[in-house]
Amino acid sequence: MNFPLITDPYFYAVAIPAVLLMGVSKSGFGAGFGSLAVPLMALAVSVPQAVAIFMPILFLMDILGMAAFRKEFDLKLLKFILPWGLLGIVIGALLFKWLPAHTVAGIVGAFTLLFLAQRLLFAPKVDSAPPPRWLGAILSATSGFTSFIAHAGGPPISAYVIPLRLSPLKFTATMAFFFFVINLAKWVPYAWLGLLDLRNMATSLVLLPIAPLGVWLGVWSARRIDPVLFYRLIYLGMFLTGVKLVWDALA
Repeated sequence: MNFPLITDPYFYAVAIPAVLLMGVSKSGFGAGFGSLAVPLMALAVSVPQAVAIFMPILFLMDILGMAAFRKEFDLKLLKFILPWGLLGIVIGALLFKWLPAHTVAGIVGAFTLLFLAQRLLFAPKVDSAPPPRWLGAILSATSGFTSFIAHAGGPPISAYVIPLRLSPLKFTATMAFFFFVINLAKWVPYAWLGLLDLRNMATSLVLLPIAPLGVWLGVWSARRIDPVLFYRLIYLGMFLTGVKLVWDALA
């Protein structure tokens, strides 16, 4: 019997950069670029298959990211955003079979570009008030939902957390712990939906050794980068993500 593994060279040509991008993003730039990873891998396979292949990879990345930033996270913020994020997971699991992935991609992409336009055209003042908690609840739930559908939870939660003006380390650490819980909560519903088959898991194991390299590059960057440049790179990542997701939805 042949080993149930994706062998198409084109798949690995896009999957390896996608894994590196996800690793750098999750450990260095708070998911600013990570939402591009699934659309990149989806150039070679379907979105649901790409989402499933990423599951073991995300688990390893989350463990490594939490180990690197275990003393930096904002516990009070996590206690607020995590329950809403888990609610988004439940909604995503219930709607997964009825809501096309490209529709979700378009919604996330449009929202991301609108957020960036608002931040750039109406830049907040230094003494401006943080976003209201009701908005944080909505964006956290949206993050859980879009993370379940396409591992694209970064832009919604970033839209809430960025205005809180955390330090780069605290921002990255908080996002690392948030997405560890969110990604862990996906395993049971993904199995229930039949996404975690042997072919996807075997392919994921082949890509798994690349994950630590991406995480190391992200950790190295987060501890050395200037805060202003840090957030500019996050904005760039969110812009590229928004454009790519909207393009996928329209195409």
